[in-house]
Amino acid sequence: METAIATSGLRRTFGEFVAVDGVDLAVPRGSLYGFLGPNGAGKSTTIKCLTGLLAPSAGSISLLGLDPLADPVAAKRQVGVVPEDLALFEQLTASETLAFVGQVHGLPADTVRARSRELLAVMDLSDAAGLLVADYSHGMRKKTSLAAALLPAPKLLFLDEPFEGIDAVATRELRDLLQKLVATHRLTVFLTSHVLEVVEKLCTHVGILSQGRLAASGTLAEMRRGPDGAPRSLEEMFMDTVGAGRDDAAAGLDWLTRGTDPA
Repeated sequence: METAIATSGLRRTFGEFVAVDGVDLAVPRGSLYGFLGPNGAGKSTTIKCLTGLLAPSAGSISLLGLDPLADPVAAKRQVGVVPEDLALFEQLTASETLAFVGQVHGLPADTVRARSRELLAVMDLSDAAGLLVADYSHGMRKKTSLAAALLPAPKLLFLDEPFEGIDAVATRELRDLLQKLVATHRLTVFLTSHVLEVVEKLCTHVGILSQGRLAASGTLAEMRRGPDGAPRSLEEMFMDTVGAGRDDAAAGLDWLTRGTDPA
């Protein structure tokens, strides 16, 4: 199996707190990899280590055969990133944002203009390309950030919560676009999401992080196979993996059902 992302013993600590604890990833090239886990499991920290925003405390990383710790510039040239907070310049338009990204990557101006037109059209942003990002909806900002990440034609795309805060139409459009890019350009997509229904329809491979450790990983078909061999939903598989001891969500809230005693 040719891997796009490989880690060995990846670890990241913050003082005494261990956020990522010895994670071994093997993400196949050309896959749509869903990286799942409850809040606080270490997903965003892992992505920040993989994309060079955080230095790992221990372990090794390989991105498309490159060592981002030894040669970060070469690795980052192959990578596109859409962070959870999007990190856009509010006082630029979408067109200006893409022009800036193109300059940072040293792309020829003609190439940037041509790619920008195509990306804005695909993202349904052509009519709004001259508006400031500050005036965009959350969904439009997501699309602008994705367009910026795709402009340099990366081979590996990281998406941190790409479906958070966008409507069903935008979710469907984004899902279809990612599937098309993977199918036609052999792009590898590594994404985190809490929207399990979308992940189940989109991803080919899944990894589940729990308390900083990789609790399960494999193809979606393998992961959905229950202990008895019967198929199960991604939600059932997720809860079987990380939900032990979390079944009684209303434990200790009996006073809500009893009501208030009269004075």
